[in-house]
Amino acid sequence: MRSSSPAKLSGGCKVTSRQDTPLEGVALELETRSERLSSRKSFHLERVVVSAGDCARFLTQWLCQEREMPGMGSSLRAAALLAFVVLSILLSLLISSVQQFGARISRLPNATISADEEELASLRGALIYQLNARRKEILPLLLPDDDEEDKRTESQHSPKYEQDSISDYSLWDEITLGSRNAHLNQMGCDSLVDMQTLEVLGSGYTKLVVKVNLAGGQLVALKLVNEQGIDMGKCLEDYKDPQGCRELVSFKLKKEMVLLQRLQHPNVIKLKGHCAGVQGGRGIEGGRVAVILEHGSPLQMIQLLQSPWEDRFRVCLDLVRLLHFLSRSPLGSMGLLDFQPRQFVTVSGELKLTDLDDASAEETACRKDADCILQFPHRNFTLPCSSRGVCEGLNEKRNIYNAYRFFFTYLLPHQAPPGLTHLVDHIMNTTGELKTDINQTLEAFEHILLLYKSGLHLDNLPPSVIRDYSVMRGMGTSGNVEYRCWPSYSQQGCMLSVHSAREAAYICNSHSQCSSFTLTGQKTWTGRLLASFRSSFSHLVPDETSEVYVKKSKDPEAPSL
Repeated sequence: MRSSSPAKLSGGCKVTSRQDTPLEGVALELETRSERLSSRKSFHLERVVVSAGDCARFLTQWLCQEREMPGMGSSLRAAALLAFVVLSILLSLLISSVQQFGARISRLPNATISADEEELASLRGALIYQLNARRKEILPLLLPDDDEEDKRTESQHSPKYEQDSISDYSLWDEITLGSRNAHLNQMGCDSLVDMQTLEVLGSGYTKLVVKVNLAGGQLVALKLVNEQGIDMGKCLEDYKDPQGCRELVSFKLKKEMVLLQRLQHPNVIKLKGHCAGVQGGRGIEGGRVAVILEHGSPLQMIQLLQSPWEDRFRVCLDLVRLLHFLSRSPLGSMGLLDFQPRQFVTVSGELKLTDLDDASAEETACRKDADCILQFPHRNFTLPCSSRGVCEGLNEKRNIYNAYRFFFTYLLPHQAPPGLTHLVDHIMNTTGELKTDINQTLEAFEHILLLYKSGLHLDNLPPSVIRDYSVMRGMGTSGNVEYRCWPSYSQQGCMLSVHSAREAAYICNSHSQCSSFTLTGQKTWTGRLLASFRSSFSHLVPDETSEVYVKKSKDPEAPSL
């Protein structure tokens, strides 16, 4: 029986390379490995598997050696017990590590999603803050006209201020959503159905202006958010929310719409209506805002410089009338912060302000005069600080000087009538030095207009000048030989405005080519007559609205009727 046992043992036990290792050393090595592994906070899964395999191999070796050396039974049993304990520890660590590893893997997507959601929530919160700030900026503009200044002053110290602001949200929603169209008799989204876009009139950081032909044939200007503009691009970069950014950028359009409702004046573009672009609305894509304005021609300064003085004077007069209105508007003294010729258009020759989104009624606070400095590229002005602690009149003065440097300098002095030159020079000096307010400036312009329309500036013309001409009333001319003069209402000839036949005769005498002139029934915006000057003509034709004046010394030969 004993002779057969070694063969059985050799078949199941002699498989390890550690058969020469003393049992005490094996136990010590296992204990050391166990302590080292258990003391680590994290380890790789494959290392744990290898350690567990070592432990199983060592335990098998011990059992085999116990059978071969029965005299060492106590030591083997102790070593086996120790190996069992170590194996249990290793298996426990293996299970724990697998669980931790799985938990870490399962948490990775959730952690990433959570971080993305947190970032988007933060951006959305910042965008909502900006939207609320823009709304608070517009709400004061919705206050009624009565005692406007008192209400603004009292509201800053009134606990009811927040409630009043909240109540204005309903009015704001009416304006935004277009439910007031019927009450205001204005166009809405339905008016834009089947519209035809003709051309782009202008584009900027925020807005796009297009010329549109409505279904009924009416021309209007449509203001929209410029989807490719700088403001929209920056918002998308900051907040990554197309719909929210469109709403944020559209606040400039909404503010301008409110200002156009509050600041109605002949020299402010007329608001015809708007479309809020509500979902399900017609005529424009849902969620977008369009402001409908009367159509005007962009102000072309180069073209204006080549026009008659009377038209250039009209532009300056309209501008001064506008600034006079803005200085005492229902919202207070308004300053045009972006004062440029491109902010204006002409409608039938009349100047109109078309961009109001940068208009502000805020007064600059101050403690001393040095706080009230108006800075321009080539001039600075210091205004007095009032007892109320504001730079009183700063908006008005800024508007006046901008009118001087952008308009008066180019349009007023050149080719002014000789009898009005001294008055024009006075306006240039006082506005260029800010020596007068807007009331005095308007009075000076209105005085020039009165003299120009009445012809009082022509008192120095000799009455005898008209005696050198023969007049034929109810007649016109044909076969005209024309010459050009500048500036002229006609590009093909010489057509100027005159107060009377006497002024026309004076002009004809000053032109060496002139031999006759005709007064037509046409009149300019001031009521002055249009006169055509020519070198000669072939014959006369009946015309009840015209009068022909011919120089007596240069009568055409044999004019025929």
